[in-house]
Amino acid sequence: MALFSRRRRLPDPVRRRLDLTSGDAVLAAAPLEGDRWAVVSRRALHLVDPDDDAPVARTPWSAVDRGTLDAEARALTVHWISGAATTLTLADDAAGRDLAQTFRERVQQSVVHVEHVALPGGGHVRVALRRDEAGELFTQTIGDGRVDLSDPAAARAVADAEARVRSEVGLAP
Repeated sequence: MALFSRRRRLPDPVRRRLDLTSGDAVLAAAPLEGDRWAVVSRRALHLVDPDDDAPVARTPWSAVDRGTLDAEARALTVHWISGAATTLTLADDAAGRDLAQTFRERVQQSVVHVEHVALPGGGHVRVALRRDEAGELFTQTIGDGRVDLSDPAAARAVADAEARVRSEVGLAP
């Protein structure tokens, strides 16, 4: 056990606002500009304002597509599966690096298998097999914004990819 740690202790007002479920635990936390905190737990990303009565923004890892870190600007951009993005400006370099690394590990842990599909008529999708908070596997299709599932050929290509992804791990289509 290390006697000294670089990790900053999560302030009690922030910790009290977290509603961690059984089996969940804080893995990393970092202050954000504006007195907010980003907290990475085993099961979700939490955005907390310790002095606000607003609910904590809690998002399971399966709803996060990816993140990009601009180390120079201390900005972690969270890309959601919806296509939206949220930029978190980290107030502290060391805690921010720890948070970004743990964030990346948690997103990767939720992804079991991915297949990239170029669709007839243009557009691309990723069909991913992911773990939800309880560890159950499910498929998720993320398009590039140009996907037209009313096109029978595109819908068939996505359905075929989903069946292949599920069969890779022995799940029924």
